[in-house]
Amino acid sequence: MSLNVPQTLEAEIDELITHYPEKRSASVMLLHAIQEHFGYVSKEAIEWIASKLELKPINVYELVTFYPMFRQEPAGKYVVKVCRTLSCALGGSGKLHGHICSKLGLDSRKHGLQTASDGKFSVEFVECLASCGTAPVMMINDDFYEGVSHERADEIMGKCQ
Repeated sequence: MSLNVPQTLEAEIDELITHYPEKRSASVMLLHAIQEHFGYVSKEAIEWIASKLELKPINVYELVTFYPMFRQEPAGKYVVKVCRTLSCALGGSGKLHGHICSKLGLDSRKHGLQTASDGKFSVEFVECLASCGTAPVMMINDDFYEGVSHERADEIMGKCQ
């Protein structure tokens, strides 16, 4: 199976590569572009990027598996990230994550991205979201929320259409 990259995206990627002194240096930016378009980085996407940058697929795969912002599987329409770093853990993020998982029928003990059966929400317990003084914090897609109680999480998620 090959990756069907629209001409407009490929043109954007080709132009993006010109901004770097070596093609390899554009790897992370290409991964972002592919994930933004397709929603995740598939095996075919890794191979396509490697070919585009004249690299071996392992050189791209190691980036996908190292950086937590890249997904290798499709996610729900809304991706909920709950911070699990020490400050947030002390502020109750474990219970918040458990509450959200329980509401969506997911296993709060499972690591990594989980998607609800209806495909609307995915949940991930992540490392630092950089707001240690306002714990617990979470994000839904690009929106950031501080000092999130169970009730506030329910309210925020209820507004997701």
